[in-house]
Amino acid sequence: MNADTSILSRRTGALGQLSDTFWRKPKILLFLMLTPPLLWLGVIYLGSLFALLLQSFFSIDDFSGLINYDFTLDTYRQLLIPSNFDIILRTVVMAALVTLASAAIAFPIAYYAARYARGKWKVIFYLGVMLPLWSSYLVKVYAWKLILAKEGILTWIFAKLHLTWLLDAWLSLPVIGGSSLSISYTGTFIVFIYVWMPFMILPIQAALERVPGNLIEASADLGGNPAQTFRHVLFPLALPGIIAGSIFTFSLTLGDYIIPQIIGSSRLFIGQAVYAQQGTAGNIPLAAAFSVVPIVIMGLYLWMAKRQGAFDAL
Repeated sequence: MNADTSILSRRTGALGQLSDTFWRKPKILLFLMLTPPLLWLGVIYLGSLFALLLQSFFSIDDFSGLINYDFTLDTYRQLLIPSNFDIILRTVVMAALVTLASAAIAFPIAYYAARYARGKWKVIFYLGVMLPLWSSYLVKVYAWKLILAKEGILTWIFAKLHLTWLLDAWLSLPVIGGSSLSISYTGTFIVFIYVWMPFMILPIQAALERVPGNLIEASADLGGNPAQTFRHVLFPLALPGIIAGSIFTFSLTLGDYIIPQIIGSSRLFIGQAVYAQQGTAGNIPLAAAFSVVPIVIMGLYLWMAKRQGAFDAL
């Protein structure tokens, strides 16, 4: 084979020479391809996080309302004030409860899809799980506000079943009750579960599909009842998927402010506090300090999830 027909022969023209250079030195091509997204990640994402962290070490002058750019921890101390600490505690408790409830509801759905659904039923399952994600977030939230309202269909169903007394008894409970489900922590809890449920079902379903069927059969052959099989075989193997799903549900609940703003009581969550301090009060340092709280919590949570192998089910 002569030099003119060899695949290694040099091509003429600027584009041909550039192509030869990339072929002979692929690291140059890799560098050029990765540089734009890495710059975007470093400048826009990490840069904004650094600016946020920096702002949290400033303070607001109570007299003039201007930002004092001297480094201080006073803003973080304000988070320990009972009213602010209650916001943090309320948000974390709600996120934890939503995560636990989502896992309990999602597990049997994911188990059926992984072990029994085949063919068209598998397609129907994925459509049923993914379809809510294709609709507008705000439309879903406002639809639930109408469903949970005092004049909504849920109240009508309770009335038809002659269970209005039960609904009234529930709404009369302190903390979780309210004038209606749409103005209560119960309503906020229900909507959080509905909106984030797909993010819990899919990782669990992916983890359960990796569980070999012969392990479940072996457990039954060795005398294990369904409860023992679940506790000692199925649950430990599905745990990475549960933790992976909890990363989504916990973090999304932790930072959301639209659902508590539309459905819920007047008590604030972290997202609402950040919005109020940044927009209404103009206290940027305190808003930044509130924003750091979910980042720290999720950082610790992700570290623990990684140790449990949760990222293998993502």
